[in-house]
Amino acid sequence: MISSLLIAFVLSPIWPLGTNPLPGDPFVIVNKKTNEVAFINENKVQTVISAATGKTEDLTPEGLFTITVKAKDPYYRKKNIKGNDPNNPLGTRWIGFDANDTDGRTYGIHGTNDPSSIGQYVSLGCIRLQNEGIESLYDIIPLGTKILITTTSENFEQLARAHGAIK
Repeated sequence: MISSLLIAFVLSPIWPLGTNPLPGDPFVIVNKKTNEVAFINENKVQTVISAATGKTEDLTPEGLFTITVKAKDPYYRKKNIKGNDPNNPLGTRWIGFDANDTDGRTYGIHGTNDPSSIGQYVSLGCIRLQNEGIESLYDIIPLGTKILITTTSENFEQLARAHGAIK
């Protein structure tokens, strides 16, 4: 019994939640200075997407976090708006991470019902992408992926190399 639980834990899609990434592992970087999100995989920057971040510098937390939750057509709890509703500010996908000791349901990368906000400093802390952008990332970012949020002049390749995602 214990051995089967141990095997299930080790083979879990969120294993390991410890130190990551290893070279070649999926890795996400958000640069608040440029309002861009980069997806790193297989030792290179795969894509860079324009984003919106916090209205003030402190609203979008900085650091290295872990993606813990993913949802299609997320429910917006704050205003009781169902997923797939055109008034839902979370758009079509949610990829949540554990910033500030939260469970991935407070901070996330998500779509938007306001495409004109992309590239701006307008959110309450989340990272907004066009719905097409978050949909393109949703299936290729597994739970357990590390996400770095920073404000820097360094490019994405330098950041990925410094954090071990690129050899």
